Amino acid sequence: MNQTQLIGRLTKDPELKYSPSGVPIVRFTLAVNREMKRDEADFINCIAFNKVAESLANYQKKGSRIGVVGRIQTGSYENQQGQRIFTTDVIASNIEYLDTRSDSTGGSQGASNYESSTNTGGQYQGSSQGQYGGNNNQPSYTRADEDPFANSKGPIEVSEDDLPF
Repeated sequence: MNQTQLIGRLTKDPELKYSPSGVPIVRFTLAVNREMKRDEADFINCIAFNKVAESLANYQKKGSRIGVVGRIQTGSYENQQGQRIFTTDVIASNIEYLDTRSDSTGGSQGASNYESSTNTGGQYQGSSQGQYGGNNNQPSYTRADEDPFANSKGPIEVSEDDLPF
């Protein structure tokens, strides 16, 4: 099995580029704190493609805290001096934004916990908390008398203007 999960901060603003065939690509470096030494970090090279890349480039910036799920890929190339250079990258299949919106954009309150994944790579793991801890601020009804819909009889009327889509 080849799977890795990382939490860290972007070392610079993600820059969206396109392959010759038109595939969106973002190469980024993630600064990941070492477990025992909080003042030391590893800098992990990562690559995202397609919608994951577009979303990362559009919504995140240098210093943003993100969670990355992906696989490790090794490769090599020959540099201009003819030397063989070996590379190790994390190919991101799923990225979750861990900063609150006010932290990352100066905008509204609340945790974004927006999860971006490819059609084949990531899976949403829904729960009352995000995969990496955030709270989605949904009410939790444990008693029937607290349920606002407990006394409703029949369908609830919703106008087209109230729908977010």
